[in-house]
Amino acid sequence: MAITPGGSLNNTPASQKQTLASNYIDFTDGSTGWEQQYLPDLMEAEAEVFGNRTISGFLSQVGAEEAMSADQVVWSEQGRLHVACIGSLVTNTNIFTVVSDSDGNIGGDGYVIANHGLRLYDVCLVANAGWSGTGQVVLVANEAVTIIPYGEETWADAPFHGSSATLANTQVVVIGSDFEKGSKGLGGLSGAGAKAVKPTHVSHSNKPIIMKDYYEISGSDASQVGWVEVSGEDGQSGYLWYLKAAGDTRARFNDYVEMMCIEAEKANAESHIINAGATDDAAYSSAGRTPAGTEGLFAAITARGNLTSGVTGVNAATDLAEFDAILAEFDKQGAIEENMMFVNRATSLAMDDMLASMNSYGAGGTSYGVFDNSEDMALNLGFSGFRRGSYDFYKSDWKYLNDSATRGGINTAATSDAVRGVMIPAGVSSVYDQNLGKNMKRPFLHVRYRASATESRKMKTWTTGSVGAVTSDLDAMQMNFLSERCLITQGANNFMLMK
Repeated sequence: MAITPGGSLNNTPASQKQTLASNYIDFTDGSTGWEQQYLPDLMEAEAEVFGNRTISGFLSQVGAEEAMSADQVVWSEQGRLHVACIGSLVTNTNIFTVVSDSDGNIGGDGYVIANHGLRLYDVCLVANAGWSGTGQVVLVANEAVTIIPYGEETWADAPFHGSSATLANTQVVVIGSDFEKGSKGLGGLSGAGAKAVKPTHVSHSNKPIIMKDYYEISGSDASQVGWVEVSGEDGQSGYLWYLKAAGDTRARFNDYVEMMCIEAEKANAESHIINAGATDDAAYSSAGRTPAGTEGLFAAITARGNLTSGVTGVNAATDLAEFDAILAEFDKQGAIEENMMFVNRATSLAMDDMLASMNSYGAGGTSYGVFDNSEDMALNLGFSGFRRGSYDFYKSDWKYLNDSATRGGINTAATSDAVRGVMIPAGVSSVYDQNLGKNMKRPFLHVRYRASATESRKMKTWTTGSVGAVTSDLDAMQMNFLSERCLITQGANNFMLMK
């Protein structure tokens, strides 16, 4: 079955920028004008055919807001407690060369390979594809670590049984140590194998960006009363059309503020080189000018979090096998038990069908919940959450991913790279704030906006001109909107982006 939209469907993705003749009744036309003898029945109220058109509110559900007075936010995230490394193992020489830590961090990513944490007399689990064994560190020469297996001379003898090879992607995990009687401790030894294991952390930063919008109407137009009774999400009502336009501008700006926190990316130093005379704004005429950019939610998860994807054109995370793989990944990370899922409509319905299939009475679509269906009650075919293993998932439809004028339209155009949902851990994280100089507990997601004792740039609105309170000799009303903020995504390793 196919759904064909109407030929004159009101699906224009964005508001018209100019005033059109089609917005007004023409009383001079012979077919609808004063020449006709019958007065038309004018329906004054504007029909709200799209319901609530705003998409903001997501960040208010999952995060918090906090003021800042600096040009950037810098925070540090703790490293793992236990020592684990990945490298190559030459089986007939027992030499293990460290390449990275267990998260794939290498030199330049806040991880120095020589500080791998493997020390003399450490007992380790050593594993590669299909096998594992226990060994002990007997020599540490920077990245080259000699690990001999217990009970055998070389790893080629056990567990390879005579095979000699150089094995990449060998995993080594320290489980303890094994010293002789009366021997010195590590503090009394010398060399690379006697280093203390010091905690590591990775610092991240983000910068706020300045967002602006603007609305203007002449004094003459502001004094005109129209015949259409307007209303809007911003609470405006009446017969003055400029109230509608001003309210829509404010509502649209609120949405822009949230969408930038979700979608924005940091600008690359090589991007957006502006040549002289290429833009309307002279400030952009100097070559080398780049936009500031900021790290939004999707960019943070892509860079530091987890991704799950299904087959092209098929929803991700819609069967238990996919969810079990997600749980396995979460187990490797912070293992946050409660997670909120914000998904598009197709993924939400696919999850409902998946959960319904677990019910032996639901094969025919007649029993989707823990209740008895009868002819006198409504049939509930949806789920708001479920538990798998030790994890609780709470599902919610996200309008932003469905609306054709926002990410919903982008998903339709880019099906192979569509964002179908996001999983966000509930609760708070503990991080070290370098501005405050102490550990702070904050939600994993929170918005930082510029503010001081005398100036708050969280959401500024000011009006100038001669309409209402006169502030200048301009015969117009100018409404200005400004916000300076950024989104902080802490512990992105606990997030999952569904594509």
